[in-house]
Amino acid sequence: MALEERARSSLLRCRHRLEQDIKPSYLMDHMISDDVLTVEEEERIMNEPHRKDQAAALLELLLMKDNRAYISFYNALVKEAYDGLANLLHGDLPQTSPDKQNGSSDGFTSYGQTVLSEGGVPQRPVVFVSRPELVNRVREKLYRLQKEAGWVTVFGMAGSGKSVLAAEAVRHQGLIEDCFPGGIHWLSIGQLDKPDLLVKIQSLCFRLEQSLDSQSLHRPSSSLDEAKERLRFLMLRKYPRSLLILDDIWDSTVLKAFDIHCRILLTTRNRSLADSVSGAKHEVEVDRGLDENKGLEILALYTETKLQGLPEEARSIVKECKGSPLVVSLIGALLKDKPNRWRYYLSQLQKKQFKRIRKSSSYDYDALDQAMAASIEVLPDEHRELYKDLTVLEKDIKIPAKVLSVLWDLEPEEVEDILEGFVNKSLLFVDSHNKPCLYYLHDLQLDFLVEQNRTQLESLHSKVVQQYQQYYSDGPPTSGDEECLYWIRFLTHHMAKANLSQELYSLMFSLDWVSIKARIMGPAHLINDYVEYGPILDKENSEARSQFQEFLSLNGHQLEQRPFPDVVQLALSQPRTSDVYRQALLQAQGRASRGKIYFDWLNKESVEGLSRLVIHPHQGSIYSACFSHDGAKIASCGASKTLRVFKSTSGEKLTEIQAHDDEVLCCAFSPDDRLLATCSSDRKVKVWNVERAMLLRVFEEEHEEQVNHCQFTNTTRRLLLATCSNDKFMNAKLWNLNKPSSQNSMFGHCEPVNHCCFSPDDTYVSTSSNDGTLKVTAFELDTLSSANEWKTINVRDMFAESDEGEVLVKCSTWTADGKRIICAARNAALVFDVETSGMLLEIRTNRLSTVQYCHACPTSNLLAIAFSNYAVELWDLESNKKMADCSGHLSWVQRVQFSPDGSQLLSCSDDQTVRLWETKKVHTSSAVCLKRDSDVLFNEEEIVVSAADNCNRLQVREGRTGSVLFQSEEMSSRIRCTCMCRQPSAVVLGQEDGTVQAARLTASQVLRRVGCRIRRLLTPFRGLMLAVGLCTGSVQVLEVPSGKLLATLLGHTKTVLHCKFTQNGQTLITSSEDTTIRVWRWQSGECKVLQGHKEQVRCFSMLSNSPTDTRLLSWSYDGTAKLWDSESGEKLRDIEAHRGAILSCHVSPDGCLFATTSADKTAKLWHCESWQCVGTLSGHQDCVRSCRFSWDSRCIATGDDNGEIRLWSVKDGSLLKICSREGKDAMDSLHGGWVTDLHFSPDNTLLVSTGGYVKWWDVEKGEALQTFYTSGTALKRIHVSADFSTFVTIDNMGILYILYGDG
Repeated sequence: MALEERARSSLLRCRHRLEQDIKPSYLMDHMISDDVLTVEEEERIMNEPHRKDQAAALLELLLMKDNRAYISFYNALVKEAYDGLANLLHGDLPQTSPDKQNGSSDGFTSYGQTVLSEGGVPQRPVVFVSRPELVNRVREKLYRLQKEAGWVTVFGMAGSGKSVLAAEAVRHQGLIEDCFPGGIHWLSIGQLDKPDLLVKIQSLCFRLEQSLDSQSLHRPSSSLDEAKERLRFLMLRKYPRSLLILDDIWDSTVLKAFDIHCRILLTTRNRSLADSVSGAKHEVEVDRGLDENKGLEILALYTETKLQGLPEEARSIVKECKGSPLVVSLIGALLKDKPNRWRYYLSQLQKKQFKRIRKSSSYDYDALDQAMAASIEVLPDEHRELYKDLTVLEKDIKIPAKVLSVLWDLEPEEVEDILEGFVNKSLLFVDSHNKPCLYYLHDLQLDFLVEQNRTQLESLHSKVVQQYQQYYSDGPPTSGDEECLYWIRFLTHHMAKANLSQELYSLMFSLDWVSIKARIMGPAHLINDYVEYGPILDKENSEARSQFQEFLSLNGHQLEQRPFPDVVQLALSQPRTSDVYRQALLQAQGRASRGKIYFDWLNKESVEGLSRLVIHPHQGSIYSACFSHDGAKIASCGASKTLRVFKSTSGEKLTEIQAHDDEVLCCAFSPDDRLLATCSSDRKVKVWNVERAMLLRVFEEEHEEQVNHCQFTNTTRRLLLATCSNDKFMNAKLWNLNKPSSQNSMFGHCEPVNHCCFSPDDTYVSTSSNDGTLKVTAFELDTLSSANEWKTINVRDMFAESDEGEVLVKCSTWTADGKRIICAARNAALVFDVETSGMLLEIRTNRLSTVQYCHACPTSNLLAIAFSNYAVELWDLESNKKMADCSGHLSWVQRVQFSPDGSQLLSCSDDQTVRLWETKKVHTSSAVCLKRDSDVLFNEEEIVVSAADNCNRLQVREGRTGSVLFQSEEMSSRIRCTCMCRQPSAVVLGQEDGTVQAARLTASQVLRRVGCRIRRLLTPFRGLMLAVGLCTGSVQVLEVPSGKLLATLLGHTKTVLHCKFTQNGQTLITSSEDTTIRVWRWQSGECKVLQGHKEQVRCFSMLSNSPTDTRLLSWSYDGTAKLWDSESGEKLRDIEAHRGAILSCHVSPDGCLFATTSADKTAKLWHCESWQCVGTLSGHQDCVRSCRFSWDSRCIATGDDNGEIRLWSVKDGSLLKICSREGKDAMDSLHGGWVTDLHFSPDNTLLVSTGGYVKWWDVEKGEALQTFYTSGTALKRIHVSADFSTFVTIDNMGILYILYGDG
């Protein structure tokens, strides 16, 4: 048959569009499968030189073919996601030829249609969309009635489309011929009393008798029993293989009237009705509404609109009613008459004004609310009241029976029976895949309940809270099961809805509740509670609400660790004025009395916390994070191959998508925030619907290497997407989302392009490349008729004085006015004038780190810069001045971005976190950081700490407050180590009048002079001397607090790695990268050089603490340990201890043994006198980084680079315990990193260790007793007071921690 004229015209009309867009090779595969195209024809088309020519040839061939070819071509467009093009052809699809007996395309003949008409089966609705999955399930059940009588029950809630499904299921030629050749008979029932039922059956019998000979006519039955017998006779004798369809059955007594051993299909809201009759039973649940596309199709058909022409309200209507066929049809029918009321009917639906959505079809109820009320009215009174209690449930939340057992104060078994009754009546849904089963309401049912009980909502929620408090009077549930999860998640919601403000305050300002909810639900839900209920909580105590919210925001990533951290210990790091701290202190004191240990951070007030929120959204590096344009959401992606969207206020997850097959390198929101684009190492670009987490488009053909970056236009005038990749050529492209191929490729770069960025007005696109250039391309937004390179900025020329090789331009960013463009390359951010290409400003930073990314604030002159050295810096572009350091990340920072209003800054990092910063707060703050090489002096209650800061100045701090006691001038050479010593002849003291005196006096002389007026003896300044080792190899000795230079010791030729005064302070020992150790009489400059090591000497130790013992033990990366006489410089012993570098060494307190640990994964014990190896400790799976003997010299602890700690017996070398076996944490180590230091308590019962954080252990059990999570990580060592009460360390962010514990 020739192609219909309508279809031919459609092809000719759309020919130009089709030729421009389609890829014929993909479409022809489907058409060959449909047998409408031959392989020879395909080859002829593919011989055309260009894709456009191939498309033209295919269309020319189609015009010569028939209707089947047109339909096959249309289906191929749909399958290949050319939705826009398919819609152009849809309206002119030809009707397929009728089969034999004038059948239709699905094989349903006019005979079959006659059977249904005679049996009273309703015609398809005027507006009809198929639901093939459900229809086929009903048909499959009906086929089971082929050989025996029985029942098929189709059940579901009001308006779920049961009747239409039943009618459609029997509209099948094969089913009628194979199973029901005796016919199909439809009877609508509804809510009937006995007289009405009798009339219904009489009517059915009369209809059946009419089809028989006149002698079969029978007088009307006078009773229900007589009617039942007559129907039995007709169905079994006259219509033995027929189907009786009973539509809308409500009552089991009605159904019993049809229990006549025949084949019956029934529709009902009550699943359990068939339990009252005999015979085989099958059922199909209509448990969900139409999907979005089907719902939109109904609305389009009613309003005679093409799908793509429907307003946005159409999608919202389908979503709001969860695809209920009844609601969609009712609203569609209303809109047919009043097509301008889309927004009105949507608002009525959202406001639950069901009475306004009134009958406009042949449905049995005048309005939607009547349909739902009818289901509830048939419940017993007591069950109706219980059903009312379900009003308090949240949408899409499933609950176990145990929750309602608490609410109703009934036994769980009794509750399950009641719920089963609700389910059977389609008043409730059950998810039986879970054990125990979970129950939930359809959104329409819940909306109806809320509308019906609006005046009682507060009392209903109050009942929930009261029942919970009564049942859980001893404390919240902590089991983690479904019931526990419900209470922990929604208790605050019920309190807020019940207006129980005091109960809400007590709960949410409780550290116990925080601990329980964070352990079970994670921190994001908690943070969201403080945001959501903030207005209520602030009426009681806004400061407390702010303190709890800040505590969770900054420690959320710690609360996601497993094993779960001690919340009380975390809370002890809060400011002393915080309610969080005060509660934690009280709990810590109480638990300490029962043997638990806690540690207070004494100097925390001196440390500024700049992050507003820390989120841990992915496992693995995070390569990209971005704000939505309304600032409410953040999207992130990275090595985990996932895309995650979460709230910017709390970090609560909104969406998580397994986005790509490889690492996701970038994500970007569209200007209206409805779409998200992602690009990946898998060479694909994908576009997602944010709200529905649905994949809309995939561009996978044009980029041949990984796609590095993607960005949408900034305005909605015309939505375009820019992408760039590692392709050699054609590595930057512009995409129109409605087109299958790119609209323009931007040429010019001959190396990978790392970044692409639209100018604020979308006039230009800038691209940054490994070829050392930044290119700016101009294009016409409306037509994309040209995308021409406008100018090239040779960024590599700005580094011409350097001979370090290639210059990689990482990214670019535009200032808000579009007049300047900033790019990142090497260790600099360069600012250029867009018009002239001249460089306006150069921001050069630490040469040891590279700039990974930069972003200009859209509302100010600030520029954020991300570095490989874990830092984020803020610079003022007008003054070329650094305004702030944002410290917090523990690895390379990959991306920074300001929020649209400029109030916030986000950063993401390889440390698996996204951090949010308040721009104003960090703008006005810039904390000084300390280096980790430090020395500490403990003296009674005084603690003195010396360390270099990030400006290469030497600082001495008072430990308890963190206040700076002394600070040197910035030194020209990098400080690598420091140590302190006191001269007992100098004393500094503080008096009541606030003055400080310093004199070279003995303590007794001071006491005699000052007498009882002494307020405190400031021992930190008791003639304090500092030795400083520099990268140049020199050593300086300073007096504190004057800063007077006492000596400069020259001799080392490379960096000084370690220095230490002897006990009398007269001798200073240093070791260096130059492989030597030097022993200085520092006052005279006399020096002994200890030579013999072949590699750097990072540390050394005196063999004993005796002032008269001059033996010095040294070890090196060369694998040797040596013993020296420090007085004479003579080498006493020399052994090749290990095959690898020696990483640590420790001498036993009794002086008998010393231990060495090595990169060869072993530790060894040596005799101090004979220097014989008395034991090799094997078992570590990584470098053994640290060791320490217990004070009784009977036990030794070793720690390795995998975070494992082992305890050994010194006597026989046997393994006593392995610590840290509870599982790896997020940093993929048992201790958050290398175990760098170990110390035993004086009674040998406790052990403290450092790694990524500080841990305390029970030595006998090998169990962790407490963990202190530092803000940074990679702790080098910890200084411990003699009584094991005070601990001092510095993390890699430069934060000093003075920890005190008396537990």
